[in-house]
Order: sequence, then structure tokens, then C-alpha cells
Amino acid sequence: MTDLLLCNARLIDPEAQTEVLGGLRIKNGVIAEVFPGLEATATEGKTIDCDGMVLAPGIVDIGVKIGEPGERHKESFRSAGLAAAAGGVTTMVMRADTQPAIDTPETLAFVLNRAREVTRVHVYPMAALTKGRRGGEMTEIGFLLDAGAVAFSDGDAVCINPKILSRCLTYANALGGLVIGHVQDPGLSEGAAVTSGKFASKQGLPGVSAMAERMGLERDLALVELTGARYHADQITTAAALPALARAKKAGLDITAGVSIHHLTLNELDVGDYRTFFKVKPPLRSEEDRLAVVEAVASGLIDIVCSMHTPQDEESKRLPFEEAASGAVALETFLPAAMRLVHAGMLDLPGLFRAIALNPARRLDLPGGRLATGAPADLVLFDPDAPFVLDRFALHSKSKNTPFDGARMQGRVMRTFVGGEQVFAKDDT
Repeated sequence: MTDLLLCNARLIDPEAQTEVLGGLRIKNGVIAEVFPGLEATATEGKTIDCDGMVLAPGIVDIGVKIGEPGERHKESFRSAGLAAAAGGVTTMVMRADTQPAIDTPETLAFVLNRAREVTRVHVYPMAALTKGRRGGEMTEIGFLLDAGAVAFSDGDAVCINPKILSRCLTYANALGGLVIGHVQDPGLSEGAAVTSGKFASKQGLPGVSAMAERMGLERDLALVELTGARYHADQITTAAALPALARAKKAGLDITAGVSIHHLTLNELDVGDYRTFFKVKPPLRSEEDRLAVVEAVASGLIDIVCSMHTPQDEESKRLPFEEAASGAVALETFLPAAMRLVHAGMLDLPGLFRAIALNPARRLDLPGGRLATGAPADLVLFDPDAPFVLDRFALHSKSKNTPFDGARMQGRVMRTFVGGEQVFAKDDT
């Protein structure tokens, strides 16, 4: 590997929560030196002048859906890898809600092999918690851990039987596995397209109460308390759920929580006149909920922000709102959307990268997310102020279902490095 010197950059250290002018030296795929100011001398390798742009740890994105196997027409490993690199995502944690589900060591091995063959960013797969994600029979958690699974989740296929879920949590706890839950009461959520309220009534759309999230979280927290399991709530999107989360953390439960970038930057009114690209799961919430969740991220109550990248083809989105599939692509829009919060003064850059890089890496025991000597040289260099209008057809993802199509955004990824190797450069696109 070539030695590389990156200088004249705004260094974002999410561990120290600092932002300083400086640079770093990369050797053999790791950060060999971090220096303030312009102290570094010339290197035998290549030198890149960052021209005062931001240099930060690459994004560690929990909960990316990739279509292989089964839905390759929506997203392949190759297209997802290109989109991730273009978005500054150096690690994708892949969800298990594929067709078929990742519920056997053989399926997991296929995923890992395909990722290594065609993807230049890191890919770590989750495995399903129950076979077929049907909530009836526990998967072979031990074998799946040995095969490379980093967490266990049935995604939005919520296990309705608390006895089965408690057995899964107990077994995962015995092996040190992390369980990721989708905290929505399935009975209340069934058939819902938007969040209940005046907007849902005005549009004549079936809604779900914000209490469905609180009820789902409270149930899971009770089972976590019973079993002592390691647990992560994939998306907390309502103010009603935050007190329960705070109590669980205060009680010492091994729990973390996340939220998608869409729920931090959009609200229920963005659906407008039945715009299906804004249909996500759980549905977009009220502005009061959005502001409460942003504050929870800023305070650290919510630990992780993710893209919740969910590619859907045109046929599944060009339908009446109630019938349209949920989900949006977000690997390339993740960072510029997050910059809306920074430019609005709601988050600072160290706090943002704590939530999108450091905390997810720590929760999953992955090596990335840090800007320190000895850390992997997984990095993103970006211009936080560069303006652009998003064109969904310019995205690398196979599916183009983004709610930000035509939106004015700020924050351009200029270069992405994985293990010290450049995997994306804006000038090359």
C-alpha cells in the first residue's frame, strides 16, 4: 500500500469531540500519525492538499438493505458499493430482510463472498433472528455468529410472541450477540401509511398512533430487563418513546437506539399530495416529534443515526400511496441531508460523526469510526458548504426512490478512502 499524506484539513475527531486544522499520515492502511496545523514534513508517498475541507472517519451505516439475493434488480452489491463510496460510507451493515432472508450460514457465506468480490467498502451482514423472519423458530445464532453475523434482527417483521422473543434474547445474550429490534406494535401499525393526526385525516390516509412505537419499545425493554441481552432499537422517531428509552439507560440496561436520517430531516407534511417517495417505515412524524428526536441525538440519548437505505423499484412506488412500498434510498444523500442539521445549528460536526461513525462502530465492535493513530484509514473528505441540486438519476443506486429529488442541498463528498486506498473521487465522476 502506498503511503499517503493528507494535509490542510479540518479534522473531525468524534472521540475527543474536537474540530482542528491539521492532517494525517497513512501507512499500510492505517492512520500512522495525526498532526495539528501544518507540522508534517513531506512523505515518500503521495500528498493531498485538502484545501481546508473536512476530513472525518468514514460513515458506518447500520441497516443498509441490498437486494442480493432475490431482488438484485433493486440493488446489487456492486451498485450499493458504488453508492456508499460516493456518499462517504466506508462500512455498510447489511440488513437480513433479503429474499430469502439471511437465516442460515450458507446464505450468510454467499453474502460475504459476493461483497468481497464486487464491493470496495466494508460489508458486515446481520442475520435474521427467527427463521424466515416469521417469528416462529429461532435461527442458529451460534453458527451464524461464527459465520460472520454482527447482529440479529427480523427488521420490520416484528416477533409478536414474547415467549419466543425472550428465548432469542436469552440465547443471544449467552453468546454475546446483539439483537436489533423494530419497535412498533404490529397490531396498531398494520395497514398504516402515515402517522395519525390532522394531516392523516385531511388526506384520508390510514394512520398509526405514535403510541405504537412507545408500546413496542416498552415491551422489548421489559424483555431486555428479563434476559439481560444486548439490544439496539433500530429507529426511535417519536417524542412519546424517549422517556422510556431514558429510563432504560438510567437503569443500566445494555441498550442503544438509532434513528434514520429521513426522520431527522423530514416530517409528515412533506408527504404533500401523496408523494410516495416520502413513504417510509415507520412513517414520517410531526414536526414536534422531529425536533424532539434531533435533540435526543444531540444529547446522546439516541446513539446512532443511519440511512435506513431501502431501494424500491419504480413499479412498487408508482402506486396509490396506501399501496406503494415503503422505503427510500439514502447512501448518497445521507451526508448532505445530515448537513442540514449542522447548518441549522442543531448538531456540530464532531457530534454528527459520533452518531454516524463512532457509535455504530463501537456498538457492533467494528474497527472503524475513529480518527486516531492506529485506526483504520477509512475516511471521507468533503466540502460541507458546496451547494447542489440533487438529481435522482445521477445516483449510483439501481433504484432512484429518494425523497430529496430536486432538493437544494449542501455537502459534497470529494474523496473516500477505505484502508488507505481511494475508492471514490469527485473529479473522476
